[in-house]
Amino acid sequence: MTIFNLPDLGEGLAEAEIVRWHVNVGDAVIVDQPMLAVETAKAIVEVPVPFSGVVKALHGQPGDIVETGAPLIELESKRSTTDAGTVVGNVPTSDEELIESAYAGGRGNNGHSAHSANGTNGANANNGITPHSANGQLRAAPAARSLARKLNIDLTQLTGSGPGGVIIVDDVIAHSNAPSNKPSAPTPTAARPQATPFTGGEQLRGLRRAMAQSMTLAHDNVANCTIFDDADLHRWHESKDFTPRLLRAIAAACQAEPALNAWFDGATQIRRELPEINVGMAVDTPHGLIVPIIRDVGSRSASQLRGEIDRLKRAARDRSIAPEDLRDATFMLTNFGMMAGRYATPVVLPPTVAILGSGRLSRDVVAVNDRVEAHLRMPLSLTFDHRCVTGGEAARFLAAVLRDLEKDN
Repeated sequence: MTIFNLPDLGEGLAEAEIVRWHVNVGDAVIVDQPMLAVETAKAIVEVPVPFSGVVKALHGQPGDIVETGAPLIELESKRSTTDAGTVVGNVPTSDEELIESAYAGGRGNNGHSAHSANGTNGANANNGITPHSANGQLRAAPAARSLARKLNIDLTQLTGSGPGGVIIVDDVIAHSNAPSNKPSAPTPTAARPQATPFTGGEQLRGLRRAMAQSMTLAHDNVANCTIFDDADLHRWHESKDFTPRLLRAIAAACQAEPALNAWFDGATQIRRELPEINVGMAVDTPHGLIVPIIRDVGSRSASQLRGEIDRLKRAARDRSIAPEDLRDATFMLTNFGMMAGRYATPVVLPPTVAILGSGRLSRDVVAVNDRVEAHLRMPLSLTFDHRCVTGGEAARFLAAVLRDLEKDN
């Protein structure tokens, strides 16, 4: 019998909620067929069957919250196994057998490698063997392949630590968590005393639970500071598409003041300015707030930006958005003014260092030389992390946004 645990799906959280099972106890299953859907911080992710066999037990029901590394499913391999999950008979020789043995011989029998107390690979380590078979084909456990696809990781760059050099889930996770590939998360502060429990209400789940965790992280680790101003849109044509123009203005401001297109790790005090401008845009849905990423904003035309905005909004609202569309924002945007409100104090989510909020448009009375005119204006609220961004940098950034928005093209 082999137990498969919930893998780290790359969403930065320690848990996921079971949405639905695609298999039942007694089913015969094959590698990579849909096994279950889980909801992470922002998206619903399909987890595939790790290897062929028969389902013996399911751990958890729809609605249950499962921690990363906790048991998900028990499978009996198509080959005879002992109760401990050790393969009976000869040492496996084919690629398929090597891949399946990566599950049978590891930590918790979940497709991870065994490790000794000092953190080095144990008996199943391959001491750096290249993960290719004699015919040159790359060998990787199905769950490792699936996770690598979700994290956009090239498996050919990894060294397998499973039996015979097979790439396993641990290898993918180790690569994705390497400092050169991903900024480390700020160290959380000590937990605060809890308020007196009350009766009634409901447990936060899904997106609202993720929001609670993200806002707690931000409150505990970011020094938020907000500055406000208004962009005069008097020169605009009536048919102007607002969101692409906002994105263009953000790109112009990031080029003028790169300090706000950056990541900051408060634990290590490392700030990294980023060359590509990837804007996370908040989308309100019936389930909660989702923040898809519009990538490489500075090199896209207005029509390209509009097409990407529409695609991501549709995917966010029908919960079909891919995990890769939710990662690695370098700057954040919230268009709360589309509903109500002129100004706000948006919250910076680490590792980003700034977020721009656009408020409700209005026609304001302004003085122009010696006369009074009514101009269309857009209220703007720029929140920045004052631990690593100076007031001067933030003011220069907002000034650049204003200059670009106030152009007539």
